[in-house]
Amino acid sequence: MANEDRKDFNVMLHDRKDMPKFQTITDKASIEKYGGNRMYFAPPIDYDAVMKMIPCGKVITVGKIREYFAIKSGTDFTEPITAGVFVSIAAWASHQREKDKTPFWRTLKANGELNEKYPGGAMAQKEKLEAEGHTIIQKGRKNIRYYVKDYERVLFELK
Repeated sequence: MANEDRKDFNVMLHDRKDMPKFQTITDKASIEKYGGNRMYFAPPIDYDAVMKMIPCGKVITVGKIREYFAIKSGTDFTEPITAGVFVSIAAWASHQREKDKTPFWRTLKANGELNEKYPGGAMAQKEKLEAEGHTIIQKGRKNIRYYVKDYERVLFELK
């Protein structure tokens, strides 16, 4: 996201944008990729609510949140692009609030990767996760990325 200092992410977080909503897709490649044609769109505030459920010492991935919403809504999958955007909105909204913080740093990208788009970038997320006992590993030489080591062992199970 750009110009974060000029945006009110808490307004964006509470804008439901006619969601939740359902859509039937017809693109064969997408149906094959996502395992069905019934797609769910969760509103930004729902991502924030799930992210607040993750306790200290645990992590979750955006993909696991999407799976949870798909199961809960009875659809085949949750739309992936808005999921990434809404997780970032939840992170920035928390960053802008004085109270009722969301532990957004516990929500990882695929394969346990840290999110460069969070407030302070991957390094700020790294510091918060290390303070909670996680080991962060670096991969790559030019395109450096950071991951929670063995993140699968500390994944929070949504029910």
